[in-house]
Amino acid sequence: MNTSHTKPRASIEHVLVLGGTGKTGRRIATGLGAKGISVRVGSRGATPPFDWNNEVGWDACLEGVDAAYISYAPDLAMPGATDAIRAFVNRATRSGVRRLVLLSGRGEPEAQACERIVQESGVEWTVVRASWFFQNFSEGAFTDMVLAGQITLPVNDVQEPFVDADDIAEVAVAALSEPGHAGEVYEVTGPRLMTFTDVAADLSKATGRSIEFVEVPHDAFIDAAKESGAPGDVIWMLDYLFATVLDGRNAYLTDGVQRALGREPCDLVDYARGVVSAGGWAS
Repeated sequence: MNTSHTKPRASIEHVLVLGGTGKTGRRIATGLGAKGISVRVGSRGATPPFDWNNEVGWDACLEGVDAAYISYAPDLAMPGATDAIRAFVNRATRSGVRRLVLLSGRGEPEAQACERIVQESGVEWTVVRASWFFQNFSEGAFTDMVLAGQITLPVNDVQEPFVDADDIAEVAVAALSEPGHAGEVYEVTGPRLMTFTDVAADLSKATGRSIEFVEVPHDAFIDAAKESGAPGDVIWMLDYLFATVLDGRNAYLTDGVQRALGREPCDLVDYARGVVSAGGWAS
């Protein structure tokens, strides 16, 4: 077919970033902004506000949007997530969104069900499938443990390919803003399989402090999380992840970062040095 007179697809100019203040979302918003792309942050505190529990308000967030990054909190395995993703995708496609990028979870059947909804949307789609972030130790639930010098979690010596949220964000930015990523499932990992003991050792070297990993009983961990006042959905997610996903099912490396970006993923050592250089984990 002669394509010399084929009209080129319009470029992506306006992107809705759901979870736009979270670990990946705020990085994606920054990355898109650096490329001159207009970003609408999807969060309850934004204008217009986005709330997964208020479908009526989604239309205002989707108005004039070319592409959307979908990050569901706290996790796609959460009961009701499939219905929410289906409802959002339906509204997004009706509003004229042409490209969807979904943050999914490795080894989670419920997350893969949400992937299929996006894949069957009829628009360009990309799935970024990830597991444990490096940033859980500096921006998330385990930060205080690192500061206390003892990472106490209900897990044995299972290996995980921890991944940098910066890498996830860069993959998502590429998929949202560039051609060539439609129809791809990018399963992203770091460059090494690591136990939590390995993580503690690397964090010790980076910080110059003694940080150890201590395995604790699952029920005791969940009870402590409840006593700390953690939100119910966060407790559910931690219970699910430690009881179900951390069983070795993800103990293998993948090439998602390499395929999407043409480079190797960041190592935890480099991430930890960066956190220290930026003043993180300061006593």
